[in-house]
Amino acid sequence: MRGDALSRRQFLKEAGKISAAYPGVAAYRRQTSKHRRTLRLGGPIFVRSDDPAVLAEAHRKLSYRAAYAPPVEATDRSRIQAIIKEFARRGVIIAEVGAWVNMMDPDPEKRRKNMAYVQERLALAEALGARCCVDIAGSYDPKVWYGPNPRNISPEFIERTVENCRNLIDAVKPKRTKFTIEMMPFNFPTGPDDYLKLIRAVDRTAFAVHLDVCNVMNSPERVYHNGAVIRECFRKLGPWIVSCHAKDLQWEEYVQVCLREVIPGRGVIDYRAYIEGLVDLPSDVPLMLEHLKTAEEYAEGRQYIERVARSLGVSFGAA
Repeated sequence: MRGDALSRRQFLKEAGKISAAYPGVAAYRRQTSKHRRTLRLGGPIFVRSDDPAVLAEAHRKLSYRAAYAPPVEATDRSRIQAIIKEFARRGVIIAEVGAWVNMMDPDPEKRRKNMAYVQERLALAEALGARCCVDIAGSYDPKVWYGPNPRNISPEFIERTVENCRNLIDAVKPKRTKFTIEMMPFNFPTGPDDYLKLIRAVDRTAFAVHLDVCNVMNSPERVYHNGAVIRECFRKLGPWIVSCHAKDLQWEEYVQVCLREVIPGRGVIDYRAYIEGLVDLPSDVPLMLEHLKTAEEYAEGRQYIERVARSLGVSFGAA
């Protein structure tokens, strides 16, 4: 652990200071967003091509104005420039570069390699000018990289997460992108208050929030009142949110609490609250569909989200 790491007691104490500054930020959000009723939607495309122009055009054909980063190596400068040029020409932003490896792997060598990979992905996000590079904090589970483990909410886990975020940001020194992690149902951070603590502890301007509201729904109370939970996430984390994921959750008929991801519109997630939260942000934070299998499933989810948006007077079309 680095010498500037926070103890558990310091971590909790320092986190409380955020709320003092928050009301002013919230007022700024209301002032800057009240006239903006256009948002960015994005998701995977099902086009076989390496041509950045073809890929960018495929997004616009689906009314997407945000994209996951196309395949490219951080060292391939000519392709990176082509992606930037062609996507910008069509008004499509790069929402995120995914890392999706275990920064907490209990195997030291695997953990070292994973951290090196995340650093490469953050460097790629910076080169592309993506809104963020995103991962989860990780897991101490030796078999499943995001799996549950009692130590995943321990002081040690929290302190190492702070250290990992700082080390990545300090190594890359991003100016155009942010490093983010997602909240998870059973791994820190599990909710908006946890994430506020993390923001304060990491203490880097390049650290931000990637919001996946489905990952916060880890109890019956949160699921039953998910609209209120979504509003809480935006109220507390809004100034730091740079990208969001679009999914839905459906109860399984089982004696224990069991939730399954489904196509948006087939579950219980309050998309009115989700879209209203996005509209209140000071910038056009993208909403990215994920975890579906086919183009048809993505079309169904996209059309549902667009219908909800229209009912609120919000468009995902051209700015």
